[in-house]
Amino acid sequence: MPQIIILPHAELCPQGQVFEAPAGQTILDAAKENGIDIEHACEKSCACTTCHVIVREGFDSMIESDELEDDMLDKAWGLEPDSRLSCQAVIADDNLVVEIPKYTINIVSEAH
Repeated sequence: MPQIIILPHAELCPQGQVFEAPAGQTILDAAKENGIDIEHACEKSCACTTCHVIVREGFDSMIESDELEDDMLDKAWGLEPDSRLSCQAVIADDNLVVEIPKYTINIVSEAH
């Protein structure tokens, strides 16, 4: 199984975290199963950008984003070339290093 490394995030995982996840699972679902509650205001329907992540390593191993995801990503805070919506980014066979951005465009977080 691929290893997923989540870089430290002040609120969601201050120490960072490393876990294994099966190929075919999304980054969001794998993170949630391992106690990292990445925000996802649209309930994984690719209708917002609150689950935006940056894949620092392993980006090219994943299935490419589709047009809908690309259109949504254009609205994400802190967009980078290796940005993905974690609800759409499917893990393949390679290890990933993932950064969760500090901010989202969500005005009110459900968790607060």
